[in-house]
Amino acid sequence: MTAQSHSPARKIWFKFKRNKPAFAGLIFIVLMMLAGIFAYLIIPDQTPMANTMHVQLSNKKPGRTFKFLSIRKSDSVARVNIFQKIMYGQEADAKSFPITSYREANGKIYVREYIGDDEQAEETTYPLKPAYSTYTQTYVLGTDIYGRDLLSRLVLGIRVSLSVGLMAVLISLSIGLSLGAIAGYYGGKTDTLISWFMNVIWSLPSLLLVIAISFALGKGFWQIFIAVGLSTWVDVARLVRGQVMALKQVEYIEAARALGFSNARIIIKHILPNISGPILVVASANFASAIVLETGLSFLGFGAQPPMPGWGSMIKEHYGYIVMDAAYLAVLPGLAIMLTVYAFNLLAIGLRDAFDVKSQNISL
Repeated sequence: MTAQSHSPARKIWFKFKRNKPAFAGLIFIVLMMLAGIFAYLIIPDQTPMANTMHVQLSNKKPGRTFKFLSIRKSDSVARVNIFQKIMYGQEADAKSFPITSYREANGKIYVREYIGDDEQAEETTYPLKPAYSTYTQTYVLGTDIYGRDLLSRLVLGIRVSLSVGLMAVLISLSIGLSLGAIAGYYGGKTDTLISWFMNVIWSLPSLLLVIAISFALGKGFWQIFIAVGLSTWVDVARLVRGQVMALKQVEYIEAARALGFSNARIIIKHILPNISGPILVVASANFASAIVLETGLSFLGFGAQPPMPGWGSMIKEHYGYIVMDAAYLAVLPGLAIMLTVYAFNLLAIGLRDAFDVKSQNISL
């Protein structure tokens, strides 16, 4: 492949890099993806779903440090390999609880558990036989209402939002590209029927449509992929239809017909590659819309189900604290949603400028 064949892609890349806000949005998205993929290797609570609860530590302020006593469980816990840990985390092999003090005497451990800043618990006795250890943990962003580490759950929430956004975009692209290309290329009654269907779906509010689909499919993580994807394909279909209608009359498409190429080959090989720029732009915008829809569904109880840490469900659990002295419990996941959606919108705008599709009817 010659250097000249690279020039259009290089030109688009250099043009995109000059757009500093869009490039910053891309860097932010890449960092979030890496944090989501390797979450279990970097978060403090590496148990599945970061669901280690210490009810005594409910709603503790950011930066608080506590001492813990860890007693190894009598039943052995299987150690997973690095790939399984990245995917699902590692189940704790010891029971831990916060303490204020401990001492050894007469072959036993005497422990005062932490029950509050202004209260002191009676000493509890444990045998020395199980292996035990002590450690301290600092909760950088504090704890939630169940005493779970808020930072760990925020980072794991990246997986939920980005995976829903990715799968929803793939589903919307599959449906939108197919229907839009068929409507734009064949025209006539086919175009009329598909356009009528698109207008019907377009007239329904996205959130209500997703809720209706969720009712039909049921609550769950995989169901939310399908529900959001089925509600965001119209933008893609409308764009592709208009682009195909414009391109099917140009000379090289007429030449392809004259050479006897099939309609499927003309659409897939000659038309769709030439409208990839606008498609990438609308896909980036739909990614942001899918994240907003997913968090809205999670807030209403239709998204990722507990104990899976979704940003929308975290806001639902803590929105009552906004008017109290723990507003950060709801503000932090809300801020994560805002920054992620903003980054994808910056990326969409940067792609739009790089591909010179400002005049296209693309919703951002």
